[in-house]
Amino acid sequence: MIYLDNAATCREKPISVYRDMAFYTAFLSANAGRGGHYLSIKAAEKISDTAIELAELFNIPSPASIAFTQNATLALNMAILGCGRGKHIVTTSMEHNSVLRPVNSLGHYTVVKADREGFVNPLKIKSAIRHDTGLIVISHISNVCGSIQDIYAISAVAAEFGIPVLLDAAQSAGIADIDVEKMNISMLAFSGHKGLMGPLGTGGLYVRDEKMLEPVITGGTGSSSENLEQPLNMPDILHSGTMNTPAIAALGAGVRFIKKHTPAAILAHERELAGKFISELNNMDNVIVYGSNDISRRNGTVSFNIYNTDSNRVSDILNDKYRILVRSGWHCAYTAHRTIGSENGAVRASFGFFNTVRDVKRAVDAINDIRKR
Repeated sequence: MIYLDNAATCREKPISVYRDMAFYTAFLSANAGRGGHYLSIKAAEKISDTAIELAELFNIPSPASIAFTQNATLALNMAILGCGRGKHIVTTSMEHNSVLRPVNSLGHYTVVKADREGFVNPLKIKSAIRHDTGLIVISHISNVCGSIQDIYAISAVAAEFGIPVLLDAAQSAGIADIDVEKMNISMLAFSGHKGLMGPLGTGGLYVRDEKMLEPVITGGTGSSSENLEQPLNMPDILHSGTMNTPAIAALGAGVRFIKKHTPAAILAHERELAGKFISELNNMDNVIVYGSNDISRRNGTVSFNIYNTDSNRVSDILNDKYRILVRSGWHCAYTAHRTIGSENGAVRASFGFFNTVRDVKRAVDAINDIRKR
Protein backbone atom coordinates (compact mmCIF):
# COMPACT_ATOMS: atom_id res chain seq x y z
CA MET A 1 0.00 0.00 0.00
CA ILE A 2 1.13 3.53 -0.83
CA TYR A 3 -0.40 6.27 1.26
CA LEU A 4 -0.63 9.63 -0.51
CA ASP A 5 -3.24 11.40 1.60
CA ASN A 6 -1.01 13.26 4.02
CA ALA A 7 -2.94 16.51 3.50
CA ALA A 8 -5.85 14.80 5.29
CA THR A 9 -3.77 13.16 8.00
CA CYS A 10 -0.26 11.84 8.48
CA ARG A 11 -0.81 8.10 8.67
CA GLU A 12 2.75 6.97 9.40
CA LYS A 13 4.09 8.67 12.51
CA PRO A 14 7.30 8.54 14.54
CA ILE A 15 7.54 5.54 16.88
CA SER A 16 7.71 7.94 19.82
CA VAL A 17 4.17 9.17 19.06
CA TYR A 18 2.70 5.65 19.23
CA ARG A 19 4.74 4.86 22.34
CA ASP A 20 3.70 7.98 24.24
CA MET A 21 0.06 7.61 23.24
CA ALA A 22 -0.02 4.04 24.58
CA PHE A 23 1.96 4.85 27.73
CA TYR A 24 -0.02 7.89 28.79
CA THR A 25 -3.34 6.22 27.97
CA ALA A 26 -2.42 3.38 30.29
CA PHE A 27 -0.72 5.28 33.09
CA LEU A 28 -1.84 8.91 32.95
CA SER A 29 -5.56 9.04 32.26
CA ALA A 30 -6.28 11.36 35.17
CA ASN A 31 -8.13 14.62 34.52
CA ALA A 32 -5.61 17.41 34.04
CA GLY A 33 -6.17 20.48 36.19
CA ARG A 34 -9.25 19.02 37.86
CA GLY A 35 -7.64 17.98 41.11
CA GLY A 36 -4.69 18.51 43.43
CA HIS A 37 -3.55 14.90 43.48
CA TYR A 38 -0.40 13.56 41.89
CA LEU A 39 -1.88 12.16 38.68
CA SER A 40 -3.91 15.28 37.92
CA ILE A 41 -0.84 17.43 38.39
CA LYS A 42 1.29 15.16 36.18
CA ALA A 43 -1.36 15.25 33.46
CA ALA A 44 -1.40 19.04 33.55
CA GLU A 45 2.40 19.04 33.33
CA LYS A 46 2.35 16.89 30.19
CA ILE A 47 -0.08 19.29 28.52
CA SER A 48 2.17 22.17 29.53
CA ASP A 49 5.23 20.34 28.15
CA THR A 50 3.59 20.04 24.72
CA ALA A 51 2.63 23.72 24.79
CA ILE A 52 6.28 24.56 25.49
CA GLU A 53 7.42 22.44 22.53
CA LEU A 54 4.93 24.18 20.22
CA ALA A 55 5.88 27.61 21.51
CA GLU A 56 9.51 26.93 20.63
CA LEU A 57 8.56 25.63 17.18
CA PHE A 58 6.41 28.65 16.31
CA ASN A 59 8.41 31.27 18.27
CA ILE A 60 5.45 31.98 20.54
CA PRO A 61 6.59 34.10 23.51
CA SER A 62 4.35 32.40 26.10
CA PRO A 63 3.24 28.74 26.03
CA ALA A 64 0.17 29.81 28.02
CA SER A 65 -1.04 31.55 24.85
CA ILE A 66 -1.71 28.13 23.28
CA ALA A 67 -5.02 26.34 23.84
CA PHE A 68 -5.51 22.74 22.73
CA THR A 69 -8.53 21.68 20.68
CA GLN A 70 -9.69 18.47 19.03
CA ASN A 71 -8.71 19.75 15.57
CA ALA A 72 -7.95 22.84 13.49
CA THR A 73 -11.63 23.22 12.59
CA LEU A 74 -12.62 23.83 16.20
CA ALA A 75 -9.67 26.20 16.64
CA LEU A 76 -10.73 28.22 13.58
CA ASN A 77 -14.33 28.39 14.77
CA MET A 78 -13.20 29.56 18.20
CA ALA A 79 -11.11 32.29 16.60
CA ILE A 80 -13.57 33.44 13.92
CA LEU A 81 -16.74 33.30 16.00
CA GLY A 82 -14.93 34.57 19.07
CA CYS A 83 -13.31 37.53 17.33
CA GLY A 84 -15.31 38.31 14.20
CA ARG A 85 -18.84 39.04 15.37
CA GLY A 86 -20.03 42.46 14.24
CA LYS A 87 -16.91 43.00 12.16
CA HIS A 88 -16.14 42.90 8.46
CA ILE A 89 -13.85 39.97 7.69
CA VAL A 90 -11.47 39.63 4.75
CA THR A 91 -10.65 36.12 3.58
CA THR A 92 -9.74 34.41 0.28
CA SER A 93 -11.09 32.02 -2.31
CA MET A 94 -8.46 29.43 -1.37
CA GLU A 95 -9.88 28.73 2.07
CA HIS A 96 -11.11 25.45 3.46
CA ASN A 97 -14.74 25.27 4.59
CA SER A 98 -13.42 25.32 8.16
CA VAL A 99 -12.83 29.01 7.48
CA LEU A 100 -15.53 29.86 4.95
CA ARG A 101 -18.47 28.32 6.79
CA PRO A 102 -17.98 30.14 10.12
CA VAL A 103 -17.13 33.34 8.24
CA ASN A 104 -20.27 32.95 6.14
CA SER A 105 -22.36 32.39 9.26
CA LEU A 106 -21.38 35.87 10.46
CA GLY A 107 -22.53 37.30 7.14
CA HIS A 108 -20.24 40.32 6.80
CA TYR A 109 -17.18 39.47 4.73
CA THR A 110 -15.24 39.85 1.47
CA VAL A 111 -13.61 36.97 -0.37
CA VAL A 112 -10.46 37.97 -2.25
CA LYS A 113 -9.99 35.81 -5.32
CA ALA A 114 -6.62 34.17 -5.83
CA ASP A 115 -5.02 33.70 -9.23
CA ARG A 116 -5.19 30.54 -11.33
CA GLU A 117 -2.22 29.02 -9.47
CA GLY A 118 -3.80 29.61 -6.09
CA PHE A 119 -1.82 32.65 -4.94
CA VAL A 120 -3.35 35.70 -3.29
CA ASN A 121 -2.08 39.16 -4.21
CA PRO A 122 -1.47 41.16 -0.99
CA LEU A 123 -2.58 44.32 -2.81
CA LYS A 124 -6.01 42.73 -3.34
CA ILE A 125 -6.17 42.06 0.38
CA LYS A 126 -5.42 45.75 0.94
CA SER A 127 -8.14 46.81 -1.51
CA ALA A 128 -10.70 44.66 0.32
CA ILE A 129 -10.09 46.32 3.69
CA ARG A 130 -12.86 48.66 4.85
CA HIS A 131 -13.33 51.02 7.76
CA ASP A 132 -15.06 48.26 9.75
CA THR A 133 -12.70 45.39 8.85
CA GLY A 134 -11.72 43.66 12.06
CA LEU A 135 -10.10 40.40 10.96
CA ILE A 136 -8.12 38.89 8.07
CA VAL A 137 -8.28 35.09 7.79
CA ILE A 138 -6.00 33.23 5.40
CA SER A 139 -4.63 29.73 4.94
CA HIS A 140 -0.86 29.44 4.87
CA ILE A 141 -0.80 26.52 2.42
CA SER A 142 -3.66 25.35 0.21
CA ASN A 143 -5.00 21.88 0.93
CA VAL A 144 -5.95 21.65 -2.76
CA CYS A 145 -2.90 22.63 -4.79
CA GLY A 146 -0.19 23.28 -2.18
CA SER A 147 0.28 26.99 -2.94
CA ILE A 148 2.18 28.79 -0.17
CA GLN A 149 0.95 32.32 0.49
CA ASP A 150 3.26 35.27 1.15
CA ILE A 151 2.22 35.71 4.76
CA TYR A 152 4.90 38.29 5.47
CA ALA A 153 3.50 40.62 2.80
CA ILE A 154 -0.11 40.00 3.82
CA SER A 155 0.57 40.57 7.52
CA ALA A 156 2.44 43.77 6.63
CA VAL A 157 -0.74 45.04 4.96
CA ALA A 158 -2.74 44.07 8.04
CA ALA A 159 -0.30 45.85 10.34
CA GLU A 160 -0.64 49.02 8.27
CA PHE A 161 -4.33 49.12 9.21
CA GLY A 162 -4.00 47.59 12.68
CA ILE A 163 -6.04 44.51 11.75
CA PRO A 164 -5.38 41.13 13.40
CA VAL A 165 -4.46 38.17 11.20
CA LEU A 166 -5.73 34.65 11.82
CA LEU A 167 -3.48 32.15 10.05
CA ASP A 168 -4.89 28.74 9.17
CA ALA A 169 -1.82 26.55 9.55
CA ALA A 170 -3.60 23.21 9.19
CA GLN A 171 -1.45 22.36 6.15
CA SER A 172 1.74 24.18 7.16
CA ALA A 173 2.39 23.49 10.85
CA GLY A 174 5.42 21.22 11.06
CA ILE A 175 6.18 21.60 7.34
CA ALA A 176 6.79 25.31 6.72
CA ASP A 177 8.74 27.62 9.01
CA ILE A 178 6.28 29.59 11.14
CA ASP A 179 7.38 32.50 13.32
CA VAL A 180 4.37 34.27 14.79
CA GLU A 181 6.48 37.25 15.85
CA LYS A 182 8.18 37.90 12.52
CA MET A 183 4.99 37.11 10.63
CA ASN A 184 2.93 39.38 12.89
CA ILE A 185 0.31 36.68 13.44
CA SER A 186 -2.39 37.49 16.00
CA MET A 187 -3.94 34.01 16.03
CA LEU A 188 -2.63 30.69 14.70
CA ALA A 189 -4.89 27.66 14.23
CA PHE A 190 -3.12 24.36 13.70
CA SER A 191 -3.88 20.69 13.27
CA GLY A 192 -1.99 18.12 15.31
CA HIS A 193 -2.49 15.04 13.14
CA LYS A 194 -1.06 16.33 9.85
CA GLY A 195 2.36 17.96 9.55
CA LEU A 196 2.96 17.81 13.30
CA MET A 197 2.63 14.00 13.12
CA GLY A 198 0.49 13.74 16.26
CA PRO A 199 -2.59 11.60 16.92
CA LEU A 200 -6.01 12.20 15.45
CA GLY A 201 -8.19 14.48 17.55
CA THR A 202 -5.50 17.05 18.31
CA GLY A 203 -5.07 20.67 17.30
CA GLY A 204 -4.79 24.08 18.86
CA LEU A 205 -5.08 27.83 18.75
CA TYR A 206 -2.47 30.42 19.62
CA VAL A 207 -3.90 33.78 20.68
CA ARG A 208 -1.59 36.74 21.12
CA ASP A 209 -4.07 38.78 23.15
CA GLU A 210 -7.03 37.03 24.78
CA LYS A 211 -8.85 40.35 25.02
CA MET A 212 -9.73 40.02 21.32
CA LEU A 213 -11.76 36.84 22.00
CA GLU A 214 -15.17 36.01 23.33
CA PRO A 215 -15.45 32.37 24.44
CA VAL A 216 -17.52 30.23 22.09
CA ILE A 217 -17.74 27.26 24.46
CA THR A 218 -18.06 27.69 28.20
CA GLY A 219 -17.90 25.24 31.07
CA GLY A 220 -15.60 23.75 33.64
CA THR A 221 -11.97 24.84 33.45
CA GLY A 222 -10.72 23.78 36.87
CA SER A 223 -10.17 27.46 37.65
CA SER A 224 -12.37 30.25 39.03
CA SER A 225 -15.06 27.69 39.82
CA GLU A 226 -16.78 30.14 42.12
CA ASN A 227 -17.71 32.36 39.16
CA LEU A 228 -20.44 31.70 36.59
CA GLU A 229 -18.51 33.68 33.98
CA GLN A 230 -15.90 31.93 31.86
CA PRO A 231 -12.30 32.81 32.84
CA LEU A 232 -10.95 35.26 30.28
CA ASN A 233 -7.27 34.37 30.53
CA MET A 234 -5.49 32.02 28.13
CA PRO A 235 -5.65 29.12 27.88
CA ASP A 236 -8.59 28.71 30.31
CA ILE A 237 -10.87 30.87 28.15
CA LEU A 238 -10.76 28.05 25.55
CA HIS A 239 -10.17 25.03 27.81
CA SER A 240 -13.65 23.99 28.89
CA GLY A 241 -14.05 20.32 29.68
CA THR A 242 -11.72 17.35 29.97
CA MET A 243 -8.50 17.51 27.98
CA ASN A 244 -7.29 14.58 25.87
CA THR A 245 -4.07 14.29 27.84
CA PRO A 246 -2.63 11.10 26.23
CA ALA A 247 -3.10 12.49 22.71
CA ILE A 248 -1.69 15.90 23.61
CA ALA A 249 1.33 14.22 25.23
CA ALA A 250 1.84 12.15 22.08
CA LEU A 251 1.54 15.32 19.99
CA GLY A 252 4.50 16.62 21.97
CA ALA A 253 6.51 13.63 20.76
CA GLY A 254 5.58 14.50 17.18
CA VAL A 255 6.68 18.10 17.67
CA ARG A 256 10.02 16.97 19.08
CA PHE A 257 10.51 14.78 15.99
CA ILE A 258 9.74 17.78 13.76
CA LYS A 259 12.20 19.97 15.64
CA LYS A 260 14.90 17.31 15.35
CA HIS A 261 14.53 16.99 11.57
CA THR A 262 13.46 20.67 11.04
CA PRO A 263 10.48 21.88 9.00
CA ALA A 264 12.87 23.11 6.29
CA ALA A 265 14.25 19.61 5.70
CA ILE A 266 10.77 18.07 5.75
CA LEU A 267 9.48 20.62 3.22
CA ALA A 268 12.53 20.02 1.01
CA HIS A 269 11.78 16.28 0.99
CA GLU A 270 8.12 16.85 0.12
CA ARG A 271 9.10 19.23 -2.66
CA GLU A 272 11.57 16.74 -4.13
CA LEU A 273 8.86 14.09 -4.40
CA ALA A 274 6.17 16.48 -5.62
CA GLY A 275 8.57 17.96 -8.17
CA LYS A 276 9.31 14.55 -9.68
CA PHE A 277 5.62 13.70 -9.68
CA ILE A 278 4.57 16.95 -11.38
CA SER A 279 7.32 16.66 -13.98
CA GLU A 280 6.18 13.17 -14.98
CA LEU A 281 2.51 14.13 -15.10
CA ASN A 282 3.22 17.22 -17.20
CA ASN A 283 4.75 14.93 -19.83
CA MET A 284 1.59 12.84 -20.13
CA ASP A 285 -1.11 13.51 -22.68
CA ASN A 286 -4.63 13.83 -21.25
CA VAL A 287 -3.38 14.81 -17.79
CA ILE A 288 -3.63 18.28 -16.24
CA VAL A 289 -1.84 19.37 -13.07
CA TYR A 290 -3.22 22.31 -11.08
CA GLY A 291 -1.27 25.02 -9.33
CA SER A 292 2.22 26.33 -9.90
CA ASN A 293 5.01 24.44 -11.67
CA ASP A 294 7.44 26.39 -9.49
CA ILE A 295 8.08 23.85 -6.75
CA SER A 296 9.62 26.52 -4.51
CA ARG A 297 6.16 28.08 -4.13
CA ARG A 298 4.30 24.95 -3.04
CA ASN A 299 4.51 21.96 -0.74
CA GLY A 300 3.97 18.25 -1.38
CA THR A 301 0.28 18.48 -2.26
CA VAL A 302 -0.54 17.95 -5.95
CA SER A 303 -3.99 17.95 -7.55
CA PHE A 304 -4.52 16.64 -11.07
CA ASN A 305 -7.10 15.20 -13.44
CA ILE A 306 -7.17 12.78 -16.33
CA TYR A 307 -9.30 14.28 -19.10
CA ASN A 308 -12.72 12.71 -19.57
CA THR A 309 -12.36 10.63 -16.40
CA ASP A 310 -14.11 11.59 -13.17
CA SER A 311 -11.72 12.19 -10.30
CA ASN A 312 -13.63 9.80 -8.05
CA ARG A 313 -13.27 7.09 -10.67
CA VAL A 314 -9.51 7.63 -10.89
CA SER A 315 -9.24 7.52 -7.11
CA ASP A 316 -11.23 4.28 -6.96
CA ILE A 317 -9.01 2.62 -9.57
CA LEU A 318 -5.85 3.73 -7.78
CA ASN A 319 -7.22 2.29 -4.54
CA ASP A 320 -8.74 -0.93 -5.84
CA LYS A 321 -6.19 -2.00 -8.46
CA TYR A 322 -2.94 -0.38 -7.36
CA ARG A 323 -3.44 0.06 -3.60
CA ILE A 324 -2.49 3.72 -3.90
CA LEU A 325 -4.49 5.87 -1.50
CA VAL A 326 -5.35 9.41 -2.64
CA ARG A 327 -8.35 11.70 -2.20
CA SER A 328 -10.70 12.94 -4.90
CA GLY A 329 -13.51 15.47 -5.18
CA TRP A 330 -13.59 19.00 -3.78
CA HIS A 331 -11.57 18.45 -0.58
CA CYS A 332 -13.93 20.67 1.48
CA ALA A 333 -12.68 23.64 -0.56
CA TYR A 334 -15.00 24.13 -3.52
CA THR A 335 -14.17 27.82 -4.02
CA ALA A 336 -10.49 26.90 -4.24
CA HIS A 337 -11.26 24.39 -6.98
CA ARG A 338 -13.29 26.99 -8.86
CA THR A 339 -10.38 29.40 -8.55
CA ILE A 340 -7.78 27.06 -10.05
CA GLY A 341 -10.07 25.63 -12.73
CA SER A 342 -11.01 22.25 -11.25
CA GLU A 343 -14.63 23.03 -10.41
CA ASN A 344 -15.64 19.42 -11.10
CA GLY A 345 -13.14 18.18 -8.53
CA ALA A 346 -9.67 16.68 -8.80
CA VAL A 347 -7.47 13.82 -7.66
CA ARG A 348 -5.14 14.88 -4.86
CA ALA A 349 -1.86 13.13 -4.09
CA SER A 350 -0.20 14.61 -1.01
CA PHE A 351 3.33 13.49 -0.21
CA GLY A 352 4.71 13.38 3.30
CA PHE A 353 7.98 12.88 5.14
CA PHE A 354 7.74 9.08 5.07
CA ASN A 355 7.06 8.77 1.35
CA THR A 356 9.85 7.80 -1.04
CA VAL A 357 10.90 8.22 -4.67
CA ARG A 358 9.70 4.66 -5.20
CA ASP A 359 6.20 5.76 -4.16
CA VAL A 360 6.34 8.49 -6.80
CA LYS A 361 7.36 6.02 -9.50
CA ARG A 362 4.57 3.57 -8.66
CA ALA A 363 1.99 6.37 -8.62
CA VAL A 364 3.24 7.73 -11.96
CA ASP A 365 3.16 4.27 -13.56
CA ALA A 366 -0.39 3.69 -12.30
CA ILE A 367 -1.65 7.04 -13.60
CA ASN A 368 0.02 6.38 -16.94
CA ASP A 369 -1.83 3.05 -17.18
CA ILE A 370 -5.18 4.62 -16.26
CA ARG A 371 -4.94 7.45 -18.79
CA LYS A 372 -4.32 4.94 -21.61
CA ARG A 373 -7.55 3.06 -20.95
